[in-house]
Amino acid sequence: MDNKEKLENRERIKNAKWRQRFHIEPPDGWLNDPNGLSFYKGEYHVYFQYSPIAADGHTPRGWGHYHGSDLMHMTYDRAVMMPDIPEDSHGVYSGSAIENDGVLHIFYTGNVKMIGDYDYVKAGRGANVIHVTTTDGSKMSEKQVLLRNSDYPDFCSCHVRDPKVWKEGDAWKMVLGARTLDDEGCVLVYESDDLINWKYTGKVYKEGYGYMWECPDYFEIDGKGFLSTCPQGMPHYETKWQNLNESGYFPVQGKLEDSVLGDFTEWDMGFDFYAPQTFLDPQGRRILIGWLGMDNKVYGNATTELGWQHCLTIPRVVTVAPNGKLRQQPIAEFDELKSNARRQSSGQTAEYPLPFELDGEPADSFSISLDGKLELDFDKEKKLFTMKFTDEKYGCGRTTRNAEIDSVRNIRVIADMSSIEVYINDGETVMSTRIYPDNGSVKLKVNGFEAQVWDI
Repeated sequence: MDNKEKLENRERIKNAKWRQRFHIEPPDGWLNDPNGLSFYKGEYHVYFQYSPIAADGHTPRGWGHYHGSDLMHMTYDRAVMMPDIPEDSHGVYSGSAIENDGVLHIFYTGNVKMIGDYDYVKAGRGANVIHVTTTDGSKMSEKQVLLRNSDYPDFCSCHVRDPKVWKEGDAWKMVLGARTLDDEGCVLVYESDDLINWKYTGKVYKEGYGYMWECPDYFEIDGKGFLSTCPQGMPHYETKWQNLNESGYFPVQGKLEDSVLGDFTEWDMGFDFYAPQTFLDPQGRRILIGWLGMDNKVYGNATTELGWQHCLTIPRVVTVAPNGKLRQQPIAEFDELKSNARRQSSGQTAEYPLPFELDGEPADSFSISLDGKLELDFDKEKKLFTMKFTDEKYGCGRTTRNAEIDSVRNIRVIADMSSIEVYINDGETVMSTRIYPDNGSVKLKVNGFEAQVWDI
């Protein structure tokens, strides 16, 4: 495809059915993990895993880039990095960004898949920590390899990836997700004085949580530490750990390397959420953005045939609830997009153009129906909230997700052109999914409470 054809294809995609209005999507091709989230030189920067050639993601991945002074109004730049050295020949994989002395430092995993008879777990895969810098967020320096497989502890398999870097006191810290030779998921912790030379300082793990921990992220809120990660190989139950791979956080007591991790809590219990990353913005907000997608063959996305696939979540502010759990709510800037508020009574059905937001404060059991094809139900007696598709095409193969909740004080449903994000009890429980309505509107029916609906 030449330049002219590519631009024409992007223009067609921009106006296509199910193209989102306020979620970041790729201009074409495939998107997955958010990367390098940062605020630098007066702008927010959101990088993402990007395969510009094909919407199925089966091509080498690089990093795409959005930037803007407002996280709800971002501008697409370009693919700022693609595989072009031996150490990232099969993908510029996930990583993070941090500013130091006016320069944005980026760390990512260079993926290498060797040709031969390998199992690609104990042999045959290269996982290199690579460093680049930028002074404008777009143009990158030459790539510098900092760590190779031979630099990791000898208990590691070939699966070590996704560096997240932060500053702690006078030292730089880094976590890497890893799989041990005994098929145990863990996080490796490193320390540096100069962002270039890194020393291994310890391993963090908790028995029984899968064989690989991807996308690690350590952060503190109100003096409390949390380790976010994505365990692979977890058992699946009716009301938890229902996706192919999970994404959640552990409370951390004391120094990360020496800590005993608390209970694991899922970030999002819907069909589509993975690989979140957080960062601290100039307002002191801990902001989380996740991949509103899932890489599996159980269900798919109707946009693939139209030339693109996947999006990122609404940026969410993370806070600590009185019970010690983390809450997520859309950033305040999102509310500026809302207009035309109206009320909808219990038992009423009304049609609304997409996108919209529905809010309510149920006192008991209730239900919300979208086109009669997606049902959101809460049974107070069973203490069970359910997200259930009753139409194969509407959910593109998605079926049911459940969450145990004692009571629902409030609910917030935010629908874009092909997704919904459901925030329950001020965001203590969140469920996100893609949806594929037949047209640009949805028939809403609410039972059990009065709702307020806004256009977005």
